[in-house]
Amino acid sequence: MPTVFKNKDREFQDDPKMVSPFLIQTAIPRLSMSAGARNLLFDMRLLKPGQYSFPYHSHRNAEEMMMVVSGSMTARTPEGLEVLETGDIIFFEFGDSGAHQFFNHTSKPCTYLDVRTFLGLDVSDYPDTGKVNIIPQFELYDSKTRIRYFDGEEKVSEKWEGLRKKK
Repeated sequence: MPTVFKNKDREFQDDPKMVSPFLIQTAIPRLSMSAGARNLLFDMRLLKPGQYSFPYHSHRNAEEMMMVVSGSMTARTPEGLEVLETGDIIFFEFGDSGAHQFFNHTSKPCTYLDVRTFLGLDVSDYPDTGKVNIIPQFELYDSKTRIRYFDGEEKVSEKWEGLRKKK
């Protein structure tokens, strides 16, 4: 059954996790959650003047598309800056080449539709800071701290021996 979201029923609220200058607002009700979508995440976002959307990031397992519904904003991509106006659509493939961030360079709010695929697990990379985010758990790690696959496994035989003694 189709789900219709009327503009008159939409309110934008601050996300309590966000901090300045990343004070993006999300429409309530959350669209994809309200629709029961399983493989798409989509929301209406409001970007206030002088604010950024999210830290510059890419997705390893999600494609993303934005459509400016009203106002204007600047997109930052690996190719540079691109001004987006009402009606413009921008698509980001997964991987480093799809890195993006938005900034409202105007004196008026910018509203946009944010749509991305969701296949149960995604990883976002943040090239400016080296962070890695496991989504949807929202677990953040520093990509500069790398370990090898078998680090910490040196005493595996002792673990097994302890289990044998329990029998």
